[in-house]
Amino acid sequence: MTIKPILIHPDPRLKKLAAPVADLSDELRQLADDMLETMYDAPGIGLAAPQIGQLTRLIVMDCVKEEGAAPQPTVMFNPEVLAASDELNTYEEGCLSIPEQFADVTRPAEVTVRWIDRDGAEQTRDFGGLWATCVQHEIDHLDGKLFIDYLKPLKRQLITRKMVKLKRERARL
Repeated sequence: MTIKPILIHPDPRLKKLAAPVADLSDELRQLADDMLETMYDAPGIGLAAPQIGQLTRLIVMDCVKEEGAAPQPTVMFNPEVLAASDELNTYEEGCLSIPEQFADVTRPAEVTVRWIDRDGAEQTRDFGGLWATCVQHEIDHLDGKLFIDYLKPLKRQLITRKMVKLKRERARL
């Protein structure tokens, strides 16, 4: 497995629509494995293919955070939200493409999601709590949307300026 570099906002690839996966291939399964490795290394709880420059409808996530609990790596090709609750939850979200920046985002508290797993089988599952927030956040990436797009313009611009500065600093190293 290979740890991939994660794109930092602003990057035009993070604002593009990802293409659906037509056929699962060994290359796509390897990409999913590399994404899991990258996500765990970061460390994060979710990663979408556009964040590593691949405009493919693929996300990985694992929201198990309890010490000693077994990990639950989840790979989703072509994930889509089928239903969302009227009840809302607000979580402080962060993003591997927007390091060290966090903001409260309100989303449906529960969602039903359908996807194709790494074996090519269709799956449908209800998610709640952190899992619901994470899956919605990652699916947003596939549609070219970042969590800061939910924020007021001034806060979004402030975070974007910080990311431009971070990218300049990293380029000097």
